[in-house]
Amino acid sequence: MIQRNPLFPGIIELNFQAREVLGCNVYLIYDDDEWALVDIGYEETVDDFVDIIRNLDFPLSRCKTLIATHADVDHIQGLAKLKSILKTTVTAHPNAVRPLTEGDTLWTLAEIEAQNLKMEMPKVDVEIQVNDGDIIEVGKLKVEVWHTPGHTNSQLAFRLGDVLMSGDNIYRDGCIGAIDAHHGSDIKAFIGSLERIRDSDVKWLAPSHGPMFRNDKDFMNRTIDRVRGYLKMADFGTLAESWPLMDQWDEEVAAGTLPDGLA
Repeated sequence: MIQRNPLFPGIIELNFQAREVLGCNVYLIYDDDEWALVDIGYEETVDDFVDIIRNLDFPLSRCKTLIATHADVDHIQGLAKLKSILKTTVTAHPNAVRPLTEGDTLWTLAEIEAQNLKMEMPKVDVEIQVNDGDIIEVGKLKVEVWHTPGHTNSQLAFRLGDVLMSGDNIYRDGCIGAIDAHHGSDIKAFIGSLERIRDSDVKWLAPSHGPMFRNDKDFMNRTIDRVRGYLKMADFGTLAESWPLMDQWDEEVAAGTLPDGLA
């Protein structure tokens, strides 16, 4: 058994716990022995995450459910494999059900012909559908579901106390989840979701990629103003050559560095 290193009470991020970035952020929410996962990432890293969970002494039989923030391949390709290992359920927004159950490679961005990209997208059934305002109970914890469309029409975020596991809505460098019509992006909806996060009393944002950071109105406004400009422009960086934030995240995970003010 290894020592648990929660970022927030009841929340462990498994990449940070392992001191190695294996893929998208994977949040393990737990109360006593009962636990749930938010996202899992690619199929090839499922066994790595299972080993981490075992080493943290969480019984595999006590997984409440596997939660998908949205139906993009980098978040959910491993769902079918992990579900078969854990014998548990999958939870997602209704708009994610068809892409997941059909293994739709186009909707999930597993296949992008113009970039010569084609990945497998294993089909997986969704037993539990959740929408805005629903509550997911994990032990005595009550996790509030937010529907935050924009990046995709199935994008969910999850609030637990002062923390919002905020999916691909926004990252510490002010970037946002890729805007792509193939998986249901909507710029006006995106602005609304970002405004909701800005105006909430959530103190910390735990995104699906990169480090956690404070919910700051001025920071959020700068991003919102930029995204609002996309309504009349077409230069958002879905074809960026690199993402410096992820280099920083690699270094911070390896060193175990937390944001200022987060013990």
